[in-house]
Amino acid sequence: MSKYVKNLVSEHLRGRLGNVQDALLVNMIGLDANTNSRLRAVLRDKNIHVMVVKNSLAARATEGTPLASLFTGLESTAAICWGAEDIVSLAKEITKLARDVEYSPFQARGGVMDGECLDAARVEQISKWPSRDEQLSILLGQMLSPGATLAGQLDSVGGALASQIKQKGEEENAGDVDEPAAA
Repeated sequence: MSKYVKNLVSEHLRGRLGNVQDALLVNMIGLDANTNSRLRAVLRDKNIHVMVVKNSLAARATEGTPLASLFTGLESTAAICWGAEDIVSLAKEITKLARDVEYSPFQARGGVMDGECLDAARVEQISKWPSRDEQLSILLGQMLSPGATLAGQLDSVGGALASQIKQKGEEENAGDVDEPAAA
């Protein structure tokens, strides 16, 4: 491949990966064409992009970006995955598909999260974290919990007071009804 073509390919890769902050490297060697197509369709439905890259060209294209550490020291063919809502959702989908027997050679090899290089074991750990939506619901629950507790405590005290007032009123009314009958 001539230097001109390499530069063109590097610029194309730089354009596609320009806004990508977090990504995973996966192994797709050993998938037949039909399985590869099905896998890519499943990933595409989940807004996950997959691209098989030549390591040296990808390393050149990602120089100076958060993905630069992804390709240092990388050997053999690799595919890069990015997309989904966040890196946790991406890791969840990749590890779920890696466990599927239908896509048996497919597996996570590593990745980059916030500029930090990840190995395959770390990707597995990240897949067990709560997703962005789960984190937001946990945070919302923690924010609303003190108010709900306070409202419950005020309601229980106020309810008990109202119940006692009602009971006293009923006793007085019952006493008033008994007195005229005695007279």
